[in-house]
Amino acid sequence: MDFGELVPLMRRLALEAGDAIMAVYDGPDFQVRAKDDASPVTIADEAADKIISDGLRSAFPDVVLITEEQAASHAQTATDFLIVDPLDGTKEFIQRRGDFTVNIAYVAGGVPVRGVVYAPAQGRLFLTLADGTSVEEAGPFASDRIGATRPIRVARPDNAALRVVASKSHRDAATDAYIANYAVADMKSAGSSLKFCLVATGEADFYPRLGRTMEWDTAAGDAVLRGAGGTVLQLEDHQPLTYGKPGWDNPFFLALAPGVALTR
Repeated sequence: MDFGELVPLMRRLALEAGDAIMAVYDGPDFQVRAKDDASPVTIADEAADKIISDGLRSAFPDVVLITEEQAASHAQTATDFLIVDPLDGTKEFIQRRGDFTVNIAYVAGGVPVRGVVYAPAQGRLFLTLADGTSVEEAGPFASDRIGATRPIRVARPDNAALRVVASKSHRDAATDAYIANYAVADMKSAGSSLKFCLVATGEADFYPRLGRTMEWDTAAGDAVLRGAGGTVLQLEDHQPLTYGKPGWDNPFFLALAPGVALTR
């Protein structure tokens, strides 16, 4: 894979998808439908998916593409592939809460190695550069070139005063019970893959997820976090989270800065 070609393309497509999403977000009320799995979908999801999938297939026709909104793609198997969630945090989008994201990633050997996470309503753009390091780009964003960036890096956690970020829409009693095992000084709630990015930038130390996710929900944020020195581990055995699993389901996981003292 030519990362010098891939990264600018993923970034441009994320920005274009973000424009399409915001046109719906800022417009009049829109219809919300239920997919076969009962999760919500809107015309913004579908418009963003078309922009991204058309662009990726045109540039990389021989690379497997997995995208949330195209059920036929889920039947594929691969260890190297592109994976897309065109609008992660649809519930936040529907409620106009703002912390939804566009997610595009490339997985090699079961590991997300490059990714873009764009939060258009918040004006935040996180990406891995061609060399694999992660940055946050300052807006306004030009589609044809990467602007001013700052390197991002996970913080050194204080286990006596951890900063935890948890899901805004999917937090439950099991998550709260797990978090209670730690000495927490600050608790944030955020939607979508932004939680990975808050750990990547050092704004949080730890993101536990005790709930169902799919690989397209996590791959881009995982790539950004890894490029910032963080890691994502399976909750059960603390082994690295891998991708290309049958059915594309994730186990429960922990996204964290190295140095967080995990409990069993």
